Amino acid sequence: MADDEEGVLETSDDNDCFDSRLQFEGSAAEDIAPFGKTVERNKDDDESSSIIPHRDHLLQWMEITVSEPEKRIGGSSVKMQDTFVVYLVETKVTDPEMPNYGEPPSSSWRRYSEFELLRNYLEIMYPTIVVPPLPEKRVTYAWQKLPTDRLDVEFIERRRVGLENFLLRVASHSNLSKDKIFHGFLKDDGSGWRDSVYATDFQSKAEWKLRMLSASFRLKEPDKRFEELKNYCNELQTHINNIIKIRVHIADKSYGIHKIHANYGRLFSELSAIDKEMGDGLQMAGHYMDVYSQSIDGLLEDEEQFADQLKEYYAFGDAVRSVCRKQELVQLDLEKAEENLASKISQREQLLQGKQSAFSLSGMKTKLFGGDTPEQREQKIKLLDEQIREAEDQVQEASKEAQVMVDHALRDIDRFKRQKVRDLKDVFINYAILQTEKYKKGIALWQNMRECFKKI
Repeated sequence: MADDEEGVLETSDDNDCFDSRLQFEGSAAEDIAPFGKTVERNKDDDESSSIIPHRDHLLQWMEITVSEPEKRIGGSSVKMQDTFVVYLVETKVTDPEMPNYGEPPSSSWRRYSEFELLRNYLEIMYPTIVVPPLPEKRVTYAWQKLPTDRLDVEFIERRRVGLENFLLRVASHSNLSKDKIFHGFLKDDGSGWRDSVYATDFQSKAEWKLRMLSASFRLKEPDKRFEELKNYCNELQTHINNIIKIRVHIADKSYGIHKIHANYGRLFSELSAIDKEMGDGLQMAGHYMDVYSQSIDGLLEDEEQFADQLKEYYAFGDAVRSVCRKQELVQLDLEKAEENLASKISQREQLLQGKQSAFSLSGMKTKLFGGDTPEQREQKIKLLDEQIREAEDQVQEASKEAQVMVDHALRDIDRFKRQKVRDLKDVFINYAILQTEKYKKGIALWQNMRECFKKI
């Protein structure tokens, strides 16, 4: 089926005024195991590490590209909805000190749905990491002439660049880049990779997606740092949303104004036909007006890179918010463990004092059938002592898990913030350069127009 909907990100082309290539800086090396696993090192790992040089992340020794998007038809149907797009994912070892250097590139064909499966796996298995987003499936904030057909050539190309950007971001992360499922995605072709993903049973660990919907409302003492992060994500998305809307409005206006100039070209050409003395000058002026009118198409296509990169960071806001919600779940588990411990301690104190709540089940039994004998009370106290020790262990374990979650999450969010500043700085600078080049071309055309009029 056609699960490969449209996705957009910066367009990769040879335009000198807008460099769509992002600079990827690896995060600090730190071993964070997938959810439910621990980092284990053994003698074999130490021996292999003495042979293979250490690298913080995959991009330090491997080149990753997504290319050659190809339309295919699923099954025997020729219906349009069964047409999908596959992308060629290629990897090549670039470090002479690493294994497989000098060998031909490894390659695999991937559908958009497989990119989605990879991201879902990473998001669940690495709850403390801001997992990079995928290109959007449907185009939003499109100006009037922007193609939105998911099988449009330009549309597919923008999605290709977005998918490549996603892989590069994952490969530049010191933890995500070490994941075996990710390695398999880059190299294993066919259905074997999907089977290996589902074999991890990652879907059984996804109950947090349901639980986190209400966790924030049930927390008694939410972590202020993560509350501030959620507010920050809301504000970031609001501002990005407004910037993109303004850009769409300007694009529509600019497109209309440039196209109206085509009327100049037509009128000058018609006038040159009836007035021979001014014919040559007007004919050339009409030609330059046509060029000016048509120039906006390529310029607005280049501007889509700016919009696509902003859309990526709008989606990053959701990724950061997802980490915050996972922290809320861990915090909620800790609060429940503390409440359970406090309840057991309270019950023990009441038994020691010979008191019981009149509204509790045991209190009602006491009123109806009389109180416990000393032996029964002693037995209950011993049972509660055992339950209190178990509850203390649960609190200690939950507290440790919550602290680890907070430390790792805040560290990765800090990495994301540094990345965001670098990327958005480059985006805005490149947009300014693009606008400068656009108006320089306009000035050059009008200067040529002036020379044409001088020749009349």
